[in-house]
Amino acid sequence: MADSSPPASNRSLTGQLILCAVAMFAFGFVLLPPLYRVFCDITGFGGRGNDSPMVVAEAPDLSRRIRIEFVATVNNYGPWQFEPTVESMTVNPGQMYYATFNAINLSDEARTGQAVPSIAPVVASQHFQKIECFCFVSQEFTGKESRALPLQFIVSPDLPEYVDTITLSYTYFESNYVTRR
Repeated sequence: MADSSPPASNRSLTGQLILCAVAMFAFGFVLLPPLYRVFCDITGFGGRGNDSPMVVAEAPDLSRRIRIEFVATVNNYGPWQFEPTVESMTVNPGQMYYATFNAINLSDEARTGQAVPSIAPVVASQHFQKIECFCFVSQEFTGKESRALPLQFIVSPDLPEYVDTITLSYTYFESNYVTRR
């Protein structure tokens, strides 16, 4: 009577492949997101370096002007209208400024939205400080509700001289699709 069980080498290979798949899953879904958040916090990549409220002293550099461009997009699956009230503004580094974005829940149901920021060029993210930002917390909307979303910011006078334009971009998501700290 012949042994119908697979050879030991096949069982060993199957076990190794299963172990490899579990390790890849653990790395991709368990370890990678926290490592990516730490990387973004350290480097400022994706506008995350200065995502916490802070107290900042104003010391305007009136000899220098920086153009701030505001960009707003909506995730494809979100029932939102989202836009800045102005497309750009010119600021002096070291001085506090205010901007506003408008958001509308286009659905009849209550929804919660979250804005995820990005700053370009990347070097500017270390010098663009959000004092107050609607991106710090999720926004709860009733059906068809419209709301002005405030942004208070300051550009550090230490911004490299070659940077004369900063683009602040927000993507608005339904908050159950967004993973925050």
